[in-house]
Amino acid sequence: MAHSALLRNFGKHWMKPLTLAALVAPFAYLAVLWILMLTSQPYIMGFDPVKWTHHYLGDTAIRILLVTLAISPIRDITGWAPIVVIRRRIGLAAFFYALLHMLAYVGLDLEWSIPKLWEDILLRTYITLGMLALLAMVPLALTSTNGMIRRLGRKTWDRIHWLIYPLAILAVSHNILMQKTLFQVQPMTHAAILAVLLGWRIARWALKRMKPTEAAA
Repeated sequence: MAHSALLRNFGKHWMKPLTLAALVAPFAYLAVLWILMLTSQPYIMGFDPVKWTHHYLGDTAIRILLVTLAISPIRDITGWAPIVVIRRRIGLAAFFYALLHMLAYVGLDLEWSIPKLWEDILLRTYITLGMLALLAMVPLALTSTNGMIRRLGRKTWDRIHWLIYPLAILAVSHNILMQKTLFQVQPMTHAAILAVLLGWRIARWALKRMKPTEAAA
């Protein structure tokens, strides 16, 4: 009972502010590094701070996206329903960091050259996949409010938010292909985590499909 009361109190008073602080922390860390680089420590992000920033934002976006996908399994395994309250907030943070990742690439790498961006999209597979993933995140971000759920209806809203599964595959594939060599630990770890999260959903769906058949037998 005391344990349940503690969880309820945490979910009611602390979960949202702590989640917000955790989501803002990567951006604050990046801002501090840039301030230090521009003022006193020019090599704190290595010899190519633009590339470091670009990769850091992309990795952060993917990790937060994976956390978003982990919320439902955590809820179902632990039975702690209040954790779902923060899922949309985490998803919006994933979009925020993905957008910053793209802006860092276009602004710092390409110096806002749209022709160069279009050329990269057409010629580099990993850029194509990354842009598709970001575009797929836009409708999820735009429909993330309770008001949009009421306007669209729950069924339509759920269909739109199924986009999170293909976009996660696109994002992780983008992360793998942008590496100079395959099978690097970090992107393959992201892929393994995504495979587990998607596999869990497929297994749950299959078990639900089997139950009516077993009941009829």
